[in-house]
Amino acid sequence: MMRTAKVIGALMLALSFGQQVFAQAESPKEDDFFKIMKVPAPEGTILEVGGLCTLPNGSLAVTTRRGDIFIVENPTSQHPFFRKFASGLHEVLGAAYKDGALYVVQRGELTKLVDTNMDGKADVFETVYAWPLSGNYHEYSFGPKLAPDGTFFVTLNLGFPPDWWHPKSLVPYRGWALNITENGTVTPWAAGFRSPCGISMIDGQLWYSDNQGDWVGSGSIMPVNKGAFMGHPASLVWTNLPNSPLKLTSEQFFAKNNPRIEFDKNGQPFKPLNIVDEKFKTEFEAKKEIPELQVPAVWLPHGILGISNSEIVKIPDGVFGPFAGQLLVCDQGQSMVDRVFLEKINGEYQGAAWAFRSGFQSGIVRLAWLPDGSLATGETNRGWGSAGEATMGLQRLIWNNKTPFEMRAIRAMPDGFEIEFTKPVDRKVAEDIASYSVESYIYKYQAVYGSPPVNNQKCIITGVKVSEDGLKARLVISNLRQHYIHTITLDGIRDSENYFNLVHPTAYYSLNNIPEGAKLSMSDVSTKNSAKTPAAPVKVAPVNGKPLKTTAALPVKALTYDDVKPLLAKNTCSACHNPDAKQVGPAFKDIAKRGYTVAQIVALIKNPKPEHWPDYSTPMPPMPQVANADAVKIATWIRSLK
Repeated sequence: MMRTAKVIGALMLALSFGQQVFAQAESPKEDDFFKIMKVPAPEGTILEVGGLCTLPNGSLAVTTRRGDIFIVENPTSQHPFFRKFASGLHEVLGAAYKDGALYVVQRGELTKLVDTNMDGKADVFETVYAWPLSGNYHEYSFGPKLAPDGTFFVTLNLGFPPDWWHPKSLVPYRGWALNITENGTVTPWAAGFRSPCGISMIDGQLWYSDNQGDWVGSGSIMPVNKGAFMGHPASLVWTNLPNSPLKLTSEQFFAKNNPRIEFDKNGQPFKPLNIVDEKFKTEFEAKKEIPELQVPAVWLPHGILGISNSEIVKIPDGVFGPFAGQLLVCDQGQSMVDRVFLEKINGEYQGAAWAFRSGFQSGIVRLAWLPDGSLATGETNRGWGSAGEATMGLQRLIWNNKTPFEMRAIRAMPDGFEIEFTKPVDRKVAEDIASYSVESYIYKYQAVYGSPPVNNQKCIITGVKVSEDGLKARLVISNLRQHYIHTITLDGIRDSENYFNLVHPTAYYSLNNIPEGAKLSMSDVSTKNSAKTPAAPVKVAPVNGKPLKTTAALPVKALTYDDVKPLLAKNTCSACHNPDAKQVGPAFKDIAKRGYTVAQIVALIKNPKPEHWPDYSTPMPPMPQVANADAVKIATWIRSLK
């Protein structure tokens, strides 16, 4: 009733001024469709969750970084029962169930746990297979995931030496995926992993997500096939072992790719920096020289769709409304869940990614479907940092059976993209080219930590065709770029029933292949474009010695948090920064204390200086894509916090 009253009031106010009615301010948000609920644990229970596994009886196995395993009975009730199944293990970052036994990955082994006397506690602890450890703090181990043939997959993190920006494989098989049988026979499966927390089994295919770093320009998801090279060269030191399915050597890799091993004037290892105007190589270009290289199926742009992507799950039928069959990917650093639509073109996976649900209490590393169709999220942030301020947690994501207005899918076409909606669109705005914008970019493939977006280009939309039922809009684009990420923004689109805007108006499509087929005739599309001529640019502040231009003048009034909050959300600043408290990055008020000028803050947005903030483990990525007008307003507001 309250929402209805607000809408009626807004309509009356707009009509009284003779203006067109827009209900955008009342458009529903994520929380109106997907609720986050806490799974209450007994007081004193430390749930730094590392693994989740739903058991056949509907109970939930929860493993922790502290080495405990809990069986949560009735996890969807208001009063779940937590039973400690085991303790004293070493950093348990995953679990799987098979034939009455629970299999977990500890830091150094795959372990089988069985409760033989049926007292609710494990009494058999059997090492299935143990891999070497160097003792490096960063040698995390992830899995296991159960394959269709009953074997297990695990992934092993690289070690981080003092020059952590170049992680290393200090012992076999760090940076590898291993296939392990129930009797302990191990087969090295694939190499080239950096920090493969997101190990997942989707329809019998092994997938994983990795974290941004050297040789990883941004997060992504990829299928993992036997003998594949996933992109990070550190693990290639073990391809000379007799059972390696990959024969690519470190020497072969570095003969074609600069390792960027650099030292300061005192001979100490120095973290290499991104070179702005250099000639660079992309991952798809590197694949021409290294056929074994697996490029991302779908990129998850850094700082937008996460900073530490983790587990991937498939949405079952009958769950989460119109998105059945699609993928959800959780993120530890930004405490959020993304949605991915996949398709296969020319035998390769590609597709679109959107933000799905943010606002979880801590960083999410594991997901598991529960019997009632809700999604359990296992969370931790100790030492890793996250947007959610809690150090740990176990929560559930619940759909309320109402359909959000969203892009349900995006499909590549020979001449553009076809966008499918969950509800019919308003035809008048949907047939206006001004309702859409598309840009493309890619990342560098380099030994520097991450990459800024590069080769940015605005895509030219020449026409749009809306289906008769209003559920699809096909965009004709004159300059599609194969292998590039295409940012597709639909700020002008509204649904036909309530004139609501999309819950998430921006998608990121990874165009690995452009399909063949018939292109639309321009006589069949709308070419209407109501866009107005932009205002003349105004010079504002130099960055790296170059003048910036913006269509917005400097603010003339003091900006409030409410004024800039939409800009912070739009440009993903709020994913890592909080106005008052330390998050993944420093609080805005702490940045203000440094006394930077507006021009300096704008420059730091575009080209951050991580060395200014040595106490933060996750360096801020360059954000050249932030519009200058937005950057100036954000910088002006930050300055005001002094």
